[in-house]
Order: sequence, then structure tokens, then C-alpha cells
Amino acid sequence: QVRLMESGGGSVQAGASLRLTCSANGGTAECMAWFRQASGQEREGVAWINTVTQTTQYADSVKGRFVISRDGDPNSTHLQMNNLDSEDTALYYCASGAETLGVEFVCPQSATMYPYWGQGTQVTVSS
Repeated sequence: QVRLMESGGGSVQAGASLRLTCSANGGTAECMAWFRQASGQEREGVAWINTVTQTTQYADSVKGRFVISRDGDPNSTHLQMNNLDSEDTALYYCASGAETLGVEFVCPQSATMYPYWGQGTQVTVSS
């Protein structure tokens, strides 16, 4: 059983940065991802990473500001969030367990493809 735990959330001013970490116990899948859900809105994908090739994908809303990465610890995935805006306020979830798609080995962006989820970490950005 894979268990995920997010950390690093907090309350910051617009323009600030935060670094979220997802710690995984029980194994690492081909694809790791970060999703977020703002109050009253649907969950949306933010960033995805192929843990084998380190290929990354980003939602248009965060491209150029957020970076998903994995460091020397194979059980950790990070989300560096720069130049935060009030629109980034949400509960951020780490997800795992998906397999890549197609011959290009891209990670699926749909939340339904990820069977393992953390409890979420709150990010609040005030303007």
C-alpha cells in the first residue's frame, strides 16, 4: 500500500515562493503528480513527472512559475512554486500510481488515473 504525505504549505503574500514536498512510503510509481482544489471548485492538475525519464508537464496556469522535481531521495517529489498569486490558493494534493501512456511515455493528466493520494497541504496566497 502506497502512502503519500504532503508538506510545505502555508500562508504567503502574492509574489512569494513555497516548496511543497510529497513523501512516499511503499514504493514509487512511473508517474507522480500534483493536483489542487480551490474552495468550491473541481480538482485540477498542476504538474506531472515521469519518474524514470524525469520528463515534466505543467498546466498552462502555472507554466513558467512552478517546477516539479525529484532529488536524490527516490521517495520524495517536490513542487517549487514561484511568484504565487491569489489564484493559486488551494489545497494541494500529491498523487501517484499512474503508468505512462503511449510510445512517448507521457504521464496521464487525469486525476482518475492516479490511485494513490495524500491528504493535501493548504496553500493560501493573499494579495
